[in-house]
Amino acid sequence: MILVRRRSVVMPLLVATALRLALWSAVLSCTGTRVLAGGDTPGYLEPGRNLLLHGRFWTAGLPEIGRVPGYPLFLALASLAGLAGAALVQVGISAANVWLVARLARAVGLSERAVLAAAWLMALEPVGVVYAVRLLSETLFTTLLLVSVERMAVALRGQRWRALVCSGLALTAAIFVRPAAYYLPWIWALGLLFWYRSPAATNRVRFLPGGQRAVWAAVLLLATTVPFLVLWQVRNATATGYSGFSSIAVRNAYFYAAAEAEAQAAGRSFTEQQRLFGYPDEAAYLRSHPEQASWTQAARLAFMQAESRRILWKHGAGAMRTQLVGAAVVAFSPCASELLEMLGWDAAEAPVRVVHQGPLQAAWRILRADPARAVLMALLELALLLLYLLAGWGLTDVRKGDPVWGLLVVTSVYFILIAGGVQAVARYRAPVMPLVCVLAGAGIARIGQRAGSETA
Repeated sequence: MILVRRRSVVMPLLVATALRLALWSAVLSCTGTRVLAGGDTPGYLEPGRNLLLHGRFWTAGLPEIGRVPGYPLFLALASLAGLAGAALVQVGISAANVWLVARLARAVGLSERAVLAAAWLMALEPVGVVYAVRLLSETLFTTLLLVSVERMAVALRGQRWRALVCSGLALTAAIFVRPAAYYLPWIWALGLLFWYRSPAATNRVRFLPGGQRAVWAAVLLLATTVPFLVLWQVRNATATGYSGFSSIAVRNAYFYAAAEAEAQAAGRSFTEQQRLFGYPDEAAYLRSHPEQASWTQAARLAFMQAESRRILWKHGAGAMRTQLVGAAVVAFSPCASELLEMLGWDAAEAPVRVVHQGPLQAAWRILRADPARAVLMALLELALLLLYLLAGWGLTDVRKGDPVWGLLVVTSVYFILIAGGVQAVARYRAPVMPLVCVLAGAGIARIGQRAGSETA
C-alpha cells in the first residue's frame, strides 16, 4: 500500500520538474540572468557570500539587519555553481514541494484520489512555477513551511511528540528564510491551547500529560521557535543597537504603509510621498533628513518606527483599507506580468498598482495597452478563481471540530493579511498556494465521489 501511495505522485512530480525546467531554459534563452537574479537578489547575495566566505553576516561593511541569514546562505552556497545553477537548485526544491503537498494531504486524512489531485494542482500552480526560477526566498520558504505544517498536522492527529518538535524547528528555519512568519508560532501555540483542551483531543493525544496537555503542547512549540528568534535579536542589538528581528519590517512600515497613508491624507502621489520620506537609498534619506547624518542605524530605525506608528494611528481607517485592498491583490493577482517579464516581454507602460486604481480601471488600462498580456492575465485569473472555488468546496465537507483544517485555513489567512498593503504582489501568496491545493484536492475528490454516486 505504501509503495502504491508513493508511485501515485510520480507523474505529477515528473510533470512539475519538466515544466519548471522548461521555464528555466526559456528564461535563460530570453533574458539570461538579468531578470532571474534581478530585484532583491543582490541584497541576498552580498551578506550570504560574506557569511560563507568570511563568517560575518555583513553588507557594505556593516552588520546586516534587514535580511535574515537563511536564504542568503542558501543562495551563496547554490550560486557557487553560478546564478543559473542556483536557479536550477531551486527548480529541484520547487518540484519537491509537489511531494510535500501529497504528504500534507495524507496527514490531513484525505483519500488517495484527493492526494493525487492536490499533487497535480501543485505541479501546475503558476506562482510556484514562476518563482521556482526567480532567485528570491519564496520557494525555499514554502518548502520549510510545508514541512512544518505537515508535521503539525501529524501532531494534531495525536501522533508522537517528535512531530511537534520537528514542526517547530522547521517553522524556525522558515522564519530565518523569510521573517513574514515571525508571529506564526504564537498563533499556532494559541490554537494548540484551544485544541488540546477540547474533549475531541482527549483520546487522541498520547504523548503529553493529561491535565496539562494544552499548556505542554504550546510550550513545546514555543520552546523550539522563540529562543532561536530571541538569539538573533540579541545579535542585532549587540551589533547595531537595533533589537528587532529584521529591520525590513520597520522600513516597509515607514516607506510603504505610512507613506501611502500620508499621501492619501495630503493628496499627493505615493511615489512623491516616498521621495519626501527619503526613499529609496541612504543618500535620498539624508537629503530628506539631514539632521540624521550623524545618527546610528538603530536611531534612524527608531525614528522610522515612531513616525510610522504616529502616522498609521492618525490615519488608521485609510491604512486599514489599504492593507485589506493589498491583501485582496495578493490573493487574486494572476502572476501573468511576472511570467512575461521573465521571458523578456516588455510592458507597454509603467506597472499598474491595483491598490491605487482599483481592479477594473487597472484591467482596462492593461487591456488597452497590451491586449496579449490582458488575455494571459484573464486565463490565469480564471484558473485561480476555479482553484479557490474547489478549495471552498473541499472545506464544506470538513468534520466539525477537526483542528487540521483550521490549521490550513488560519495559516493561509495569516499570510494573505500580513502581505497586504501598497507593496502587495502575487508572489507573497506563494506559501498559501500549497495549502489551497490541498483543500482544492479535497474538493475535486468530493466532486468525483458525488459524480460516482449519481451514476451508480
